[in-house]
Amino acid sequence: MCTPSLHGASKRVKPRTGALLKPPSSGGVSCTMSGDDLNPAAVPQPVEDPHGDGRWLSQHARFVQECKDGEPEVLFVGDSMVQLMEQYEIWREMFSPLHALNFGLAGDTTCNVLWRLQNGELQNIRPKAVVLWVGTNNHGHTAEQVAGGIVAIAQLLTNRLPKAKIVVLGLLPRGERPNPLREKNAAVNRLLCSWLPRLGQASFLDVSKEFVHSDGTIGSQDMFDYLHLTSAGYRTLAKPLIDLLLQILEETPEDRRASLV
Repeated sequence: MCTPSLHGASKRVKPRTGALLKPPSSGGVSCTMSGDDLNPAAVPQPVEDPHGDGRWLSQHARFVQECKDGEPEVLFVGDSMVQLMEQYEIWREMFSPLHALNFGLAGDTTCNVLWRLQNGELQNIRPKAVVLWVGTNNHGHTAEQVAGGIVAIAQLLTNRLPKAKIVVLGLLPRGERPNPLREKNAAVNRLLCSWLPRLGQASFLDVSKEFVHSDGTIGSQDMFDYLHLTSAGYRTLAKPLIDLLLQILEETPEDRRASLV
């Protein structure tokens, strides 16, 4: 597990859309980019609407409106792993009291999240923390490209929200038994563990090992379809995440319990 850190180098890098993030050189404090290599996982784009019902854009428009109506202290953004969290009691019990907004959309890739954040989902809000969880749907991209796309989102967040702390959640293992997609997600996590601390405002939380048994299998009690978390699975994730968020918000567990009374 990559130990989460809220402290890092103070130097930040302004992102170039579509550039491929490269690992930092030894002794350097910032992640460098090569403009010669286009990273398809860092190109903002909306979801195509093959069914013609416009649901994705409708949800995006709702998020933009929520930015105008709410004053969140914590913003969650990502794919279905974020979206489904709101359907469980864990959200109402632990995260809703933190004045959190949930901007998760099923099926989203790094490209889709980048597009949404550049098109209104950060307007009028100044959260103290942003939880980013995306990347497992980037099937057409390499591990390096996916990690670069995630860091591009983190860089966008640090530029738009300079006072916010960014918490990037590691990609979870998927599939009941070991498989190439698990290996790819693990490779993404290793890159993020190395690259994210250079942003200064970003920390990385990887709980992937909590879901893999000693024989390499994943249980349906944690992931009902061996990808998406159950209520028990979200509770496994929530404990270290809530501790990190309370540290960012400078609240103690006692303060949080008192706010619920």
